[in-house]
Amino acid sequence: MDELFLFPSAVARDPAVDAWFAAPDHELRRLAQPWFDEIRGCGPDVRELMHDGHPTACVEDAAFAYVDAFSAHASVGFFFGAALDDPAGLLEGGGKRMRHVKLRWGKPVDAPALRGLIAAAYRDMRARLG
Repeated sequence: MDELFLFPSAVARDPAVDAWFAAPDHELRRLAQPWFDEIRGCGPDVRELMHDGHPTACVEDAAFAYVDAFSAHASVGFFFGAALDDPAGLLEGGGKRMRHVKLRWGKPVDAPALRGLIAAAYRDMRARLG
């Protein structure tokens, strides 16, 4: 089993995550917010925290997804994204494990496919935890 990225300090709802989304003059964060809400809704064992300056979601304390915002796009990322089936071809990245989906203003995202990736990442982490 690949080594998990564990965050024992993750909580059910971290006020720092909500503050990150509410920060003024960060419109791309608002583009990522509904997707983080989707991640939060995966199951009762989802926990969250701020890690490296962006909202990160865990199954119990094992990280499975995150969102971030940059100057030209936002992203939804998966810690074991390379292991996910991606028939719509949304995932980007060439690292050993992590992959992300870029979100851009005015460019529609395949919402059903991204929801499927979020659900698959959650299920994958549940399986890794046994």
